[in-house]
This record gives sequence, structure tokens and C-alpha cells, in this order.
Amino acid sequence: MAKVDALPQARTDSDGLRRDVGLIGLMWASVGSIIGSGWLYGAEKAVVVAGPAAIISWVIGAVAIVLLALVHAELGGMFPVAGGTARYPHYAFGGLAGMSFGWFAWLQAATVAPIEVEAMIGYAGHWKFAQGLQHADETLTTSGFLTAVVLMAVFVGVNFFGVRALAHTNSAATWWKIAVPLAAIFIMAIGNFHTSNFTSEGFAPFGAKGILGAISSSGIIFALLGFEQAIQLAGESRNPKRDLPRATLGSVAIGAVIYILLQVVFIAALPHTAFAHGWAHLNYPGISGPWAGLATVVGLGWLAWVLYVDAIISPAGTGLIYTTATSRLSFGLAKNGYLPKAFARTDKRGVPWFGLVMSFVTGVVCFLPFPSWQELVGFITSASVLMYAGAPLAYGVFADRLPHHERPYRLPGGRFLSPASFVVANLIIYWAGWDTLWRLGFAILLGYVLLGSYAWYATRKRLPDAPRLDFRAAQWLPAYLIGLGVISWLGGFGGRGTIPLWWDIVVVAAFSLVIYYWAKATASAPEAIERSIDEVVVTDAPAH
Repeated sequence: MAKVDALPQARTDSDGLRRDVGLIGLMWASVGSIIGSGWLYGAEKAVVVAGPAAIISWVIGAVAIVLLALVHAELGGMFPVAGGTARYPHYAFGGLAGMSFGWFAWLQAATVAPIEVEAMIGYAGHWKFAQGLQHADETLTTSGFLTAVVLMAVFVGVNFFGVRALAHTNSAATWWKIAVPLAAIFIMAIGNFHTSNFTSEGFAPFGAKGILGAISSSGIIFALLGFEQAIQLAGESRNPKRDLPRATLGSVAIGAVIYILLQVVFIAALPHTAFAHGWAHLNYPGISGPWAGLATVVGLGWLAWVLYVDAIISPAGTGLIYTTATSRLSFGLAKNGYLPKAFARTDKRGVPWFGLVMSFVTGVVCFLPFPSWQELVGFITSASVLMYAGAPLAYGVFADRLPHHERPYRLPGGRFLSPASFVVANLIIYWAGWDTLWRLGFAILLGYVLLGSYAWYATRKRLPDAPRLDFRAAQWLPAYLIGLGVISWLGGFGGRGTIPLWWDIVVVAAFSLVIYYWAKATASAPEAIERSIDEVVVTDAPAH
């Protein structure tokens, strides 16, 4: 049985972060993020949107995430630095692109922990002692808000004990988080697997649009997000060049298998009365907690009790990790000069304490009467995939300009898979729908105001950490963001419907390839890339 690696004497690199985490700790950081509240809701939300063909949606989503993870695996081995996803575009395209993708990364990470807390509170409403924490519209009551603040404080408090304590805490929680979904799969399937459910009301009643829409809007991609958490902890890995690729790909494989099995068993275990009026009208007692309610309906009350407990533990584990990720991303942004140096300060345990405090403040703000968990899924999915899209772009640049840079893991067929993964990322963003993307656009503009204001201040005051904004290398970025928004507005996923289904996929793919090769052509020169990399001193992990 695998176990948490024995930890040698702690080591601190030049950034002040302690290199305490081994392969299992890295992999469990990602798996612990992948298996969160998504498994509790994803299967039910997907089948309502796509019918039993939601299985195809999960497969497509898994393939898309694998493509992006493969690219990240090579980059993580090349550049084992804390907050890696916020730094790759900085290396390849200079300050403006680095600031932009850093904001995308921080935006998605900072909003996940509060949403996981809201999921915990929502499921906890089943218990009498926790009733009254939410209004009918699922926003928090005063007591719910106070409870949410306390839970966020717990996440931050655990992180203050350092990454070593986090690795042990998360590893223990992740074993539980894997065991419970697997138990639900096998126990529910025994005596409750009705193969007729897959065809009795039609396998794909909503056609291709339902299958594709479910990928972004019902929580599929949201559920599979999290593989990058190992990369965010690269600066605290004992042997990052060996362990990062393994942890990244291993976590995706574990998560994808579990989620696809969950969808299959969920469909098969439903009584026909639950969807007799069509999959869009799926309903049964306790559906607000889909898996726990289904367990009760099929006579597995004891399993339902376990699932209600898991509805506290699984989201808590994910929220814990994303609290860590938020502070590490702000750490990386500060190292690149996009945020004040306070975000890069660490305490005696190597913890970026100011970033943790700000992640707590952000969480508290998110607990104000904002939309529910379900309505925010599309937003977080789009912000996350937009963050991921920076990696294929950077990969293409490094393949051309740094061909001899050490690569512990080399992606087979990378020159083809890299642009393909960029196309797939943009399709996922597009499928989230116009109603989600215009809100994301507003959040992006807010980021430019906040980070841009600091960059302007640092430059005007001639501060030593003032970022170098390379507008030439990022000239494609405004066209990319605006163009993707225009295509969404004209498309059929919440837009005007001017571009019909299938043709919209062709348009997104063609647009993506134009942006990809435009970005490669105008990227930073090799010497500028090397200079950016040299600004972050990376100490190799000790030999074993």
C-alpha cells in the first residue's frame, strides 16, 4: 500500500519555501482537489443536460483535461517553481501576458475554496443542527455566513502550520475521499444496475448540443480540475523534476476513472419513475443531495449517512488545497513584480502568510449573497481553462526557442498535441456559454485595473520589483480575449445563434490556431526568456 513518503530534514530554497513534499504528497494534493464537491453533484447535473449520453461528455472532458495535463507535465518538469501556471506565460511572453494569466489563475483558485464551503453548508442542511444556514435561494443566512467564515479560518489555520502538515492532513483526507466514491460505485451497482435506463427515454435526448454543453455547464470540467495543484507546489517538492510529471498524470488518471464510473452507476441505479417524464425533469426524494438521496431511495440508508458525512469531508479537503494554491499563486505573482512584495514574504515555516490572509479575506467577500454553487460552476470552469490555455502557448514557444533545455518528461508528439490542447481549451470555454463568459470578461477587466494599477505605481516610483510589460510579445492577447468573447456572443450556447452548431466548432478551432501561431511568432526572444527564468533561482531537490 502506498503511503506518505518519509520526510527528510526540511530544506529551504532561495525563495524561502521549504522542500518537504514527496511524490505521494504531490499526487494527493492534485487528487484531493479533483475529488471535491464535483463528485457529489456532477453526475446528476450532467444527466439532466445530456441524458445517458453524459457518459460521452465525461469521456470528452477527461480527454481534454489529459491533453492539458500532458503539456503541464513537461512544463512542470522544466520549471519546478512555486505557482508554475502563473509563471509559464511570463517566461514566454513577458510581463503583460504573465500578469494576465497570473490573474486568471488566481481568480479561479481564490473562488474555489469559498464555493466548497458553500457546498459543505448546503449538504449539511440535511442535519437538524445545521438547518437555517441558507435561505431558500441558497444564499447564506447570518448564521450561515458566520459558519462559512469559521470554516475558511480553519482552512487558513491548517495552512499556517506549513506545507508538511498540509501534506499529511490532505493525504489522510484524500484516502477517505477516494474510498467513499468507490464504495458508492460498487455498493450502489450491486442489485441496482438497470441497463434499460440507458435507452428507455433515449440515450442522447438532447443531441450533440446537450453532450457538448454538459462538459462546461454541468460541472464535468469543474470536477476534473485540480491536477495543477502539484505544479503549484513545485517550489516545495523534494524532487520536482522526477515527481511533478508523475503526480500530474497520475492524478488525472485516478480522477477520470472514478468520475466516469460514478456517472455510469448513477444512471443505472435510478428508479425509472425518477426520469419517466424525461431526463430534463429528473426528480426523486432527496435530489438536492443527489447521491445521498439516491442511496435512500434504493434502500441504502446507511450509505446515505456516510455520503452526507463525506459531503463535509470531500469539499473541505478541496477547499484546504485551494487555499494553499491561492497563497502560492499570489506568491508567484509577487515574485514576478505584479503584486507588492508582501505577498512573497514567508514565515519561519516557509508559509507565504500575507497571501494566506488575503485568501481568507477573498473567501469572506465571496460569502456575500452571490449566486449558488451550481451557477458559479461555469464561471470557475471558464476561468480555470483560460488559465490552463497559457500552458500550450508557452509550450510552443519553449519548443522553438529553448530546444536544448532539460526536459525530465518529454511529451510525445508535443508539436501537434500542444496546439490541439489549445483548441480544446477554447472549445471548453466557448461551451460554457455567453451568459458565463460576459461575467468572466468583467472579472478580467477588474484584474487589469488592480494589477495594472500596481504595475503603473511600481514603474512610476522606479521600484526595484517593477514589472517589465512586454506589449510586443503579448500583442495577440487582446485579440484572443475579445475574439473569443465575440464568437461566444454569436454562437448558439447562450449567444445570438448566428453561428450554427458544428460550424461554431470550426470557427473556434480556426481562431485558436491563428492565435497559437501568432503568439509563437511574436513571443519573447530566447535571451529574454532565459533572463526571466534566471530571475527565479531553483535549487534541485537533494539526492536520495
